[in-house]
Amino acid sequence: MKTNTLLFTLLLFAVFSCSKNVEYSEAFKKETSGKYLYTQDDLLEVYYEDNDLYLKWRGAEKIKPVVLSRDEFFVADMYKKLRFTKHPDTKEHYISIVPEEEGKAITYDYLKVSDNYKTPSQYLQDGNYEKALQGFLKIKQADSTSIAIRERSFNQIGYDFLRDKKYEEAIEVFIINKELYPNSSNVYDSLADAYLRNGDSLKAYENYSKSLELGNPNMKAINFVDIYRKKLEE
Repeated sequence: MKTNTLLFTLLLFAVFSCSKNVEYSEAFKKETSGKYLYTQDDLLEVYYEDNDLYLKWRGAEKIKPVVLSRDEFFVADMYKKLRFTKHPDTKEHYISIVPEEEGKAITYDYLKVSDNYKTPSQYLQDGNYEKALQGFLKIKQADSTSIAIRERSFNQIGYDFLRDKKYEEAIEVFIINKELYPNSSNVYDSLADAYLRNGDSLKAYENYSKSLELGNPNMKAINFVDIYRKKLEE
């Protein structure tokens, strides 16, 4: 472990010692600044202060990369060497990961998106649940194991809303979870809880019933469905 740490430190020292002073033109700044799609639910933002290049990424507001040339820079937080590129066919702007092996083909990794682009999680935070759902479904289609769409995470968000008595918001989040995991008994149980607290007994009954149908042995659900069914039969 000590050897690896030493090698990493030496590598960082070597990279930082190579940092260059580059004069960026205003046209280049305009062309390269903005948002890049790091993952389908994660943005990397490039901006400039005077002649200095900075990044925003995963909560860090001011990451200063090591500038290697006008187009290339090293980001210690990512442990990646990156390059501004433009696709020859689509003319779209990207940030590409510079391959370690010389001569290896350029990959177009992080697409530049519009300044008003939002990730599904950002739509969720804004309360735009329809667009959030559309985005999360696309993520699931591309990668059903993505950490951006974990069932447990949505469940936690929904119950946080319930604790704050924000019942409508909780329902919307649980609906997203239901659409992502339609065969999970737990998502219907949570949705039923939210409907019940919001005063919608019929929706609670429907979702508790679906939860039980999918194999949830929750006694609260069993008792509620039993009582409600008897009322319907009266």
